Amino acid sequence: MPKLTEKENYLRMLRGEVPQWVPQYNYFRAGAANPPTMLVDPAISNPHRVNQGGLDAWGVNWVPTYETAGGLIPEPNNFLLADVTNWRDVIHAPDTAHVDWDKLVADDVKRYAINRDETATALCIHFGYFQTLVSFMGFENAMMAMYEEPEAVHELLDYVAEFVQVVALGYIDRLKPDVLTLQDDTAAWGAPFISPAMYREFLLPRHKLFTALGVERGLPITMHNCGKCEGIVDQLVEMGVTLWEPAQTCNDLAAIKASGKIMIAGGWDAGGRLLEPDVTDEEIRQSVRDTMDKLAPNGGFAWFGGFMGPLDDAEMQRHNAVLLDEAERYGRVFYN
Repeated sequence: MPKLTEKENYLRMLRGEVPQWVPQYNYFRAGAANPPTMLVDPAISNPHRVNQGGLDAWGVNWVPTYETAGGLIPEPNNFLLADVTNWRDVIHAPDTAHVDWDKLVADDVKRYAINRDETATALCIHFGYFQTLVSFMGFENAMMAMYEEPEAVHELLDYVAEFVQVVALGYIDRLKPDVLTLQDDTAAWGAPFISPAMYREFLLPRHKLFTALGVERGLPITMHNCGKCEGIVDQLVEMGVTLWEPAQTCNDLAAIKASGKIMIAGGWDAGGRLLEPDVTDEEIRQSVRDTMDKLAPNGGFAWFGGFMGPLDDAEMQRHNAVLLDEAERYGRVFYN
């Protein structure tokens, strides 16, 4: 059998076929000049990601965090919206009336410098409707608004969705992505932030607007949702999601794998013994083998995991090097 490219191997897995090796979902896969997949975040909807911080399309100020390798969060205690019923006075979508979509797409393609023969391009328009509401109001206020002022929240999310769809339609047939990607963190490690019923009411209809574009074009769809969100897996499947990441170990991943409903990227978390100062390289390597042995048989699994901490943490960097080396070594021969 001829050797596939990283892209072809990854897409083969997303099509439901057994890949030649365990794909690496990590964009920073060790030793790879061309990762299997890469997100394209349109600059018009994600200027804060392009600039590694600063104002997003709505005026929320995002700041990097030292403890999470520079991960961006809305600036603490600097919320745009105190009362959701006043959203029309505060929240204003960027003007897209005179946008040169051909130029925007070309500029983004150039900025990402993706080798499309080797890397699957994944179009990701924004970071999710729940997370957008939280970025406007903060967690507590956003969740209270969903209970106390559902009509206003629906109107606000519809307004956000209109802008998201304009960008999606401006990009999808010009970029011609290989994959569509959704993002919306709706859960913590121990429990969801909102119930499955609230997910269905507030989020599912807006997510479906985007996933429908992929379904119409026959594109695989991936979904980023951290934490214990196994209770909405059926809703992810309903809207056409092919693969869920990072699929953390607080969920019953063995049961989800056995169900065959959705593919998994993840299944590994840095916790317990792995975070002890005297953890050995062999223990790290064994954790990789255990994860793949559990979740990779017969395909439907991509590796996605890593230790997280400050970028200047030398020990974290060393642990990640061991982890990714084993993921590459063991995953490369897993299906042999």
